[in-house]
Amino acid sequence: MKRHHLSTYIFIGLILGVVAGYLINIYIPPGAKNKEIADGFSVVADVFLRLIKMVIAPLVFSGIVTGMTNSDGPKELGRIGGKAMLWFVIASFVSLGLGMTLSNLYGLGDGVKMPHSGVPVEFNGAVFSMKAMVAKIVPQSIAQAMAQNEIMAILLFSVFFGFGLSAVCKANGTKSLVPVLEDVFQVMMKMARYVMYFAPVGVFAAVTAAIAQHGISVLLVYGKFVGGVYSGFLLLGMLIICAGYAFLGRKVFELIKSLREPLLVGFSTASSEAALPKLLERLEKFGVPRKISTFILPLAYSFNLDGAMMYQAFATIFLVQAYHIDVTLSQQLGMLLVMLIASKGSAGVPRGSLVILTAMLPTFGIPVEGVVLLLAVDIFVDMGRTVTNLLGNGVAAAALAKWEAKRATKEAAQPGAQLVSSVPASPIEHPAGLASNQSAMR
Repeated sequence: MKRHHLSTYIFIGLILGVVAGYLINIYIPPGAKNKEIADGFSVVADVFLRLIKMVIAPLVFSGIVTGMTNSDGPKELGRIGGKAMLWFVIASFVSLGLGMTLSNLYGLGDGVKMPHSGVPVEFNGAVFSMKAMVAKIVPQSIAQAMAQNEIMAILLFSVFFGFGLSAVCKANGTKSLVPVLEDVFQVMMKMARYVMYFAPVGVFAAVTAAIAQHGISVLLVYGKFVGGVYSGFLLLGMLIICAGYAFLGRKVFELIKSLREPLLVGFSTASSEAALPKLLERLEKFGVPRKISTFILPLAYSFNLDGAMMYQAFATIFLVQAYHIDVTLSQQLGMLLVMLIASKGSAGVPRGSLVILTAMLPTFGIPVEGVVLLLAVDIFVDMGRTVTNLLGNGVAAAALAKWEAKRATKEAAQPGAQLVSSVPASPIEHPAGLASNQSAMR
């Protein structure tokens, strides 16, 4: 199936899902029968997501390890990681600041009737304890980490494995295991492409289940809030593209076009994991070296959640206004810092943004029951949130690759520099030679 055909089929699945879900919601009102039908569609959507998640652990592991064997070792990895974290911190502040500013300007919470009683939203504080965060990063068992798709734990193990493999290869003068892992990576990518053929059906089922249960009316009731949030996503997306333009120039528009398919998958499924294999593939075809994309993206999935952070700031100020709580500018800046730190604990947590909000609201003196209102439209907001996260991660990987390419070019131009290879530092510098570059890396 050709790439543009797959994108078309996914979009058709999205539209048909909205129509089918709307008809089910109209003719079979919410109740036991409605839930039974929606659950049936959810099973199909769950199968698609499980198939995607099935390949993530071996894909990330083989990609990082083979990427490290093509790098210059710990020094290069540390340099790339440092640049990535600098990018992520700046992007986090911009995202949070934008969400807070827009929510203050719109004042959408004024006049909203909020629930002061009812079923409280429970929060498991262990999710954000230091012990739990360390457990997520440092695996007790790599088999368990892979089974649960703990990206940060897999990343840490892969980095250690890559260091060990590089040392053994250097000592023995051979790379007998590297070609095997290269083949594993290619097999995982091929499997991911096969799974993506099922994407239109999975998208149709996921959207149908959501609309059938919640209906489109929920968007009309909270339309202003949803519209305000999406305007924030749009503006943040434009800022991300501008940041990419500063590094990539006009090629950033080629990048956005190349990322169309993973963005559509992310929007339709509201799952960043579902889009990861396709995101890796499109970045590599655009010209991002695999050693950068396979290292940066797992980090970005934990530390560069631009859309999620913008939403957390927007929603927090919305609730502050709705509950008529007086908050000074300095207090809002304090809230921003708390959200900056707390958001890093939401990686891998389902509906992580809402969990973060539930954790922070009592700290700010905001009734936690306000999350109930946000929960009603979160399934729709989550789609835009996921797309913004994916866009930020894709642009970050491409920009960092360009940054590294410029550094390599400057070093090569220095007097006395030795030409070790005729292959460019990054295919982004020479897109026309992408195929030869990739084969040379292998």
